[in-house]
Amino acid sequence: MDTRRLARFPYLREASAYLKEKGIDISDVLGDEAYLRVRARGLVRVLIALEKGDKATLEDPPLHREEEVLPEILAYPVARMIVSCIADQYLIRRYALTEAVWAQARLVHEDGPFIAALAANLGLDLQPANGGFRIHFADFLKHTNTMREKEWKLINQVVDMGYVRLPRDRALRVMRNAVQRHIESELPRPVNDKIIQALRTETQMVKTLLASRKERFKAEELGKVSITRFPPCMYNLLASIQNHENVPHTGRFAIVTFLHHIGLGNEEIFKVFGDVPDFAVDVTRYQIEHITGTTSATEYSTPECATMKSYGICPGPDALCLTIRHPLSYYRKKPRWLTSGGATSRPLAGSP
Repeated sequence: MDTRRLARFPYLREASAYLKEKGIDISDVLGDEAYLRVRARGLVRVLIALEKGDKATLEDPPLHREEEVLPEILAYPVARMIVSCIADQYLIRRYALTEAVWAQARLVHEDGPFIAALAANLGLDLQPANGGFRIHFADFLKHTNTMREKEWKLINQVVDMGYVRLPRDRALRVMRNAVQRHIESELPRPVNDKIIQALRTETQMVKTLLASRKERFKAEELGKVSITRFPPCMYNLLASIQNHENVPHTGRFAIVTFLHHIGLGNEEIFKVFGDVPDFAVDVTRYQIEHITGTTSATEYSTPECATMKSYGICPGPDALCLTIRHPLSYYRKKPRWLTSGGATSRPLAGSP
């Protein structure tokens, strides 16, 4: 395989084989001064992912000579080790998402057979067909289960003999999801004390930026409402949205109704969803207006605690949760509870 492709898609199995053929050991990469450029490039991948997420761009070097190709291939395992040393789920998801976005952008310039080969590497049955691609319906469902728009529903696809027909751009979107799932599934990698020590400078830089991002999020206010008064369920849902994670439909419904009933307007709620990976402007606006009763006959209520538990989106109660039965009651009661001394009970990790 063309080594330039290995540099652009370093999660290919052939990339590992190439490094083994070159006799390069990862311990050399971490300890030898000759690989400083490689470690720097790996760090850059992680920092850009953390700072920019799915809006990040990564400029490829020319990749005409081996000395340009090899550092790019090696930077990927270095980046994975940095992420693994920290082992933070937010960082893992954000890094995987960013690598997947880069993959989608690079695949635009690749031919059908290579895209099919990469898909096979990722365990997908996807093949060029009729100017586009066809994918087995099981793989289609597996890698589009977070896509909320109606055009991604299986019932709206052309299915022939068990295969879904996709135009090229939609096939690449499915590939993005597959790359993200593949990278997430392999992180964090096992790391020993030697690796942790070798990457201490790089991991400290990432930890500092990670802490800064989390602190900025915690300190934010949503207009006239206070995040510090959110119950754990709504806090976690909002955090997931802000962290570019795909939140299930039940979670989106719950957070929209909650934000609506504590006083946010439709436009303010709409802005909350701007960074969700599968964000679709028209669909999101329609759903918010429907849920809040703007364009429908029903103004939906926020699910009560028992319902949140049945949805599987209750992270577990804190001390205040044990005294209420509804997320809105939590929000209204929190200030009085704090002043009464109830907050001396230790909340669950992840609670606001």
